[in-house]
Parts: sequence; C-alpha cells; structure tokens
Amino acid sequence: MVRAKSKLIEIDRKSESTTNTPQSAASVRGLSKRFGKSSVLENISFDVAEGEALVLLGASGSGKTTILRIIAGLEQPYTGKVILHGRDVTELPARERGVGVIFQSYALFPKMNVEKNIGYGLRIRKRKRREIRETVDHLLELVQLQEHRKKFPSQLSGGQQQRVAIARTLAYKPEVLLFDEPFGALDTQTRVHLRREIRALLRKVNVPAIFITHDQEEALELGDRVAVLNNGHIEQIGTPYEIYNRPATEYVATFLGAANILEGVVRGNYLEVAGSKLPAVLDREKFRDGDCVKIVFRPEDVVATKGDLLRSGAHRISSGIVDEVTFIGAYERLRVRLATSVDECKTQEEPFYLTTETPERRPSTSISITRSKPEANTLRLSTGDRITLALTSFTVLPIPRKPQSRA
Repeated sequence: MVRAKSKLIEIDRKSESTTNTPQSAASVRGLSKRFGKSSVLENISFDVAEGEALVLLGASGSGKTTILRIIAGLEQPYTGKVILHGRDVTELPARERGVGVIFQSYALFPKMNVEKNIGYGLRIRKRKRREIRETVDHLLELVQLQEHRKKFPSQLSGGQQQRVAIARTLAYKPEVLLFDEPFGALDTQTRVHLRREIRALLRKVNVPAIFITHDQEEALELGDRVAVLNNGHIEQIGTPYEIYNRPATEYVATFLGAANILEGVVRGNYLEVAGSKLPAVLDREKFRDGDCVKIVFRPEDVVATKGDLLRSGAHRISSGIVDEVTFIGAYERLRVRLATSVDECKTQEEPFYLTTETPERRPSTSISITRSKPEANTLRLSTGDRITLALTSFTVLPIPRKPQSRA
C-alpha cells in the first residue's frame, strides 16, 4: 500500500509508536479451524495489549465468531494456540480460562433482580456475603444502575439489561472480556449511546477486550485497533485511522464505508488517471513504469470546484457532470460522472462492491463525493453542473495484469 504525495494526513504518532509497547494480555498464534472439509480459519495471529480493545470486523461467514469461541474455550482449533497473560490455555476448559463473554442476548435470570443477577457468579463460587455485597455495590455504581438494583430484567430497557450483563461478567474479575455483537439487539440510538458508555467503562477497568461485529461504524468507534476478516483470514489489522485512511486491499477499502476506485498506470513519478497526471511517491520495489494500479480514495477526499483554481494540496483528476445531489443532514452527497473515460487495465481481479455507496466502475465512470454543510453552502451545485474534480488524499494498490495469451 502506498500513500500519495498530494496530501499526507498527519498520523497520530501515539497510535503509531512502536516504543513502550504494552505486554500482550491475550494472543492467538496460527489459529486454523475446519468443519469437515471446509476451512473457516487460516493462520490467524494477533495480540491484544492490557487495557486494549480489539475489534474483529467482518461479514457473516468471515470467521470472527469462530475465533471468539476458540478464545473462550467453546471450540478447539485445528492448529494454533491461545495464550492469555503468558499462559497457554488452548487445552483448558472454558471455566478455567478466566474469560468473560458478553453475548448479544443478555441471558439474565428473569426471576432475579439486578443485584442478584450481578452477584450470581460470586455466589456459586461461594464468596463471602460481605465481598458479594461490596462487589455488587461497586459494579452498580460503575454501570450507573444504583437506582435500578431491585428491578427485574423485564422492567429494564435493552441498554440497561446489557449493562447488567456486563457488570455480572466483571464481578468475577475476568482476565479478558469477549463481546459477541453485544449491540445487535438494540435500536440505533441506544446502540450509539451504549457503545460510548462501554468504551468509557473499559478504560476504567483496564481489562483487555475483543469485540466482534459486522458494523463498520461500531468497529471504528470501539476499537483501539481493528482486524478486518475476509473468508477466514485477516486482510489488515491496525488503528481505525490506518484501516480507514490507508486500506491495504480493495476489500478493506470497500468494506469500511464508501470508497471510490479508479484504475491508472504508473508513469515515472506520477500516475496517469482519467487523462490526468497525479503526482505520487511510489515504492519502486512494488511498482514499475507501465504497471496497472488502483487509486482508492474516500468521498470526502474529493474537492469540487467550478473553475480551474484548486486549493493547496489538491491535484486535478478530471472534470465531471453532477448526476445526483442528495442532502444527508450534516453533509451533502454528490454522484458525479467523469467527463473523461477511464481505460480499465486488464487485470485478474474481480472488483468488490461491498457498500451501496461504492460507485460501480464503468468506462463512463461515476464517483461519489461527500461535502460538509459549509462546503455545500459556499459552492452550491445542482444536477447537470459541470465541475472540476481534485484529490487531497489517496492510496495506491498494485494489481496484476492478465497473462498474455499465446497464439
């Protein structure tokens, strides 16, 4: 993956730093899993630091739930190891791993009130009454449910029930927390509010956590790092900033929200795209003159103007015609048809169309542009307007050419 020279968004040095890296609290090494002849995981490896939240993000069938079940001890891997705080727990039963699992279904006991649900795990472990009472009081305060302690699950909202489930799991001090799509049963507004609460809660308790989800926005907000899974292997793992702004593959780019993808050709120190020259610094070990490449850029990385005067750091790619203008509250979305046809390179790859906002590529190519409310008010655009398009940031991905057929 290569970044363009045009505009390099400043990287958060704290997230990028490789010094003073915390010791891994949880690690998986070379996990693979088969069900019969079907392989669902292939050589999965990653670490989770103490207090870190890692999100496993992927579509249904990508293998994320299987990874969670293996870490929890509910499944055995075909190959590989699970290491928790330096201890190999691969062969240990679930109850001896010190792992807490929070499921999408809250699994609360309907005939127990809140405080009894939270203290249940301590009671079956035969802890002293005073310890149980003090722990329950502390957790009720932590999840902000003190005034609901005598209520039964049926008297609570979905978000409150989920907080009870989390407090119950925290009661026996697990070494690692596993969240199995914990917000799937909640409405959108409650989901957004609760995931912020849980993020703040995890910072307080400093317990490593692994989430699985198929919700891209949820992954970006919850995770210190995100691992994108595709068909049983990790496509990319990194901070939300890295995953979104520097996708390593086309799959990652299109799975993490809307992405525009154009094909171009390497020409020295620039790229030839849609008849324009786009300056770029390329790794000569990966890219050679004449190579076909994919230029990936987000809708918000496109600048639209009505003249040829471009702002600093923006590089022209083409002119275009506005086909569609959509108002989305805080921002405006444009669909623009490029005036210059894009000659597609002959490649071996099939394009990914994973989001409804990723424009379909055709010889007469359309791209998606997102403009903030101030930008839209400064330059009002309507269907049929001719505009100039420029990029402020993009990623370059290599693609193989089709082998030439022999006569």
